[in-house]
Amino acid sequence: MASDGDAAAPLLTPSGDNDDEPRRRRNMFAFGCATLASMTTILMGYNLALMSGAQLFVREDMGLSDAEIEVLAGSMNVFMLASILAAGWAADTLGRRGTIVLANAFLMAGALAMSLGATYAALMAARFVTSVGVGFARVVAPVYNAEISPASTRGVLTSLLDMFVNVGILLSYVSNYAFAGLPVHLGWRVMFAIGAVPPVFLAAAVLAMPESPRWLAMRGRHADARVVLARTSDSAEEADLRLEEIKHAVAEPHDAGGGVWRELLFRPSAMVRRILATVIGLQFFQQASGIDAIVLYSPLVFKKAGMASNTSVLGATIAIGVVKTCFILVATLLSDRLGRRPLLLASTGGMAVTLTSLALTLLVASPPSTASAAACVASVMAFVAAFSVGLGPTTATK
Repeated sequence: MASDGDAAAPLLTPSGDNDDEPRRRRNMFAFGCATLASMTTILMGYNLALMSGAQLFVREDMGLSDAEIEVLAGSMNVFMLASILAAGWAADTLGRRGTIVLANAFLMAGALAMSLGATYAALMAARFVTSVGVGFARVVAPVYNAEISPASTRGVLTSLLDMFVNVGILLSYVSNYAFAGLPVHLGWRVMFAIGAVPPVFLAAAVLAMPESPRWLAMRGRHADARVVLARTSDSAEEADLRLEEIKHAVAEPHDAGGGVWRELLFRPSAMVRRILATVIGLQFFQQASGIDAIVLYSPLVFKKAGMASNTSVLGATIAIGVVKTCFILVATLLSDRLGRRPLLLASTGGMAVTLTSLALTLLVASPPSTASAAACVASVMAFVAAFSVGLGPTTATK
């Protein structure tokens, strides 16, 4: 890290070549911090999607009904509401880093509880514990990334979250497939138990990260905040500028946030109304698109379409996870070049066509056959590709 004196010395050539190496080191440090924070969302994706394959074995092992399986699989989205609402308070009280560590602790405890659960009530309680960790990670990781990242790489670093969530989903499909050959009473428990290992190492690694400079400034630790900013900014001047902006924001009256909410809810201007309609509409239609149903219930869909073997079904879900992750990369590469709006339009059009194709396939697949199963898998793969290239990742960056 270059010192302030070095930054002030007129050693740079007109092209700034002498500062390239220190700048790269600072960018790599910020990238490492953002990556560690974002990796917790791998566990979020893993735990959300693991039930898609595990439910095939949980139902048989514990004798659960379809309704009980549906509640168990979908309950996490409801349980997460409590932890999401509490995440802001936890991040301000414990710090961003401390909250991420706490999230990993809940994820580890939830995974262990799921693997050891002997009753339906125990499994529901375990899902609640897991949802607390998922909610904390989903809220605090992007906050940490935004606060630690320099302006030049903030867009890239904050986009890591969607990528890692999809990596977690893919890993859950791989886990379903890898342990499907174990005895029914053991296989699904191993799938969940595996998820208890990464949080231990992630929590230890997160403790090696610096705290968010904004949180340090909120605690009056301006010198510590300046040290972190010097390691994550492109220059000493940018570090000083970011610190001044943070100090100014922290010093604003505490009721400023209430004024923002009053403006949003009670006295929105025409421009604010348009922004609210766009943001809320996009978020609503993202969830109403059926993506969660595909992620959680694609194995059941494939079985209905004619796949008899659990191995074939779970292998097909891996292919879907690969397609979903690859098209997230495509969206990342194209979003700045083509713009978000064209990707959203192409995405929603493709999703409408592919969901219609899936519905027609299931409707006419009587009796189910190999051809209908192949058509079903192709429709689902096309659907997740269309979702991942537009409505999935660009909604967060619109």
